Amino acid sequence: GARISLTAGIGAAALASAAGTVAGTLAGFAGGALDTLLARLMDMILALPYLLVAIMLATTFQISSPAASLAMTILVIAFFSFAAYGRTIRGQVLALREQQFIEAARALGASNTRIMATELLPNLTAQITVLTSLLVPASIVSEATLSFLGVGVRPPMPSWGSMLGEGGEQFRTAWWLLAVPGLLLLATTLAFNLLGDGVRNALDPRGDRAAAGR
Repeated sequence: GARISLTAGIGAAALASAAGTVAGTLAGFAGGALDTLLARLMDMILALPYLLVAIMLATTFQISSPAASLAMTILVIAFFSFAAYGRTIRGQVLALREQQFIEAARALGASNTRIMATELLPNLTAQITVLTSLLVPASIVSEATLSFLGVGVRPPMPSWGSMLGEGGEQFRTAWWLLAVPGLLLLATTLAFNLLGDGVRNALDPRGDRAAAGR
């Protein structure tokens, strides 16, 4: 169960991170019509009912293969996660693109692609690392929710969500079948959240001290 749940969580977080970084960087740096188009697209995705769309996709495609169901689960979670990720990156890029080092790169004749690759992305490393580390536990919980509802990973492939669903049916006679995957899910998500907080504090110590001072 841990192998499948971690694969889904880390895989979805990696896909959402890559897509969100590209979309947010393009929207924030390009501005104009492209920014409006990408921003409205991300707003539309954020407005969609996540569980209803996931159930609709599972019902429409009737995926019975365990491997295909895992891939579909990862894609669905990443699709709904990248929009919020992209909006955050877009806000960071909007703040960075007016900085003097960007103006200096433009004055030296650097192309937009070069500016985004060599100037913007290195300055987004801290935000990307923190957002991704915090997205992993959210993706793990999303996979567990979908599998618990029967629209995520298909049997006989085990995941913590499907174990919780099966354990709930036998709770009165075998409570540990529900308690063990539930505790493991709780411990794992808590560990990743603590990791994300630690990474944030390590990469932004001044912000941590400012928060402590307030």
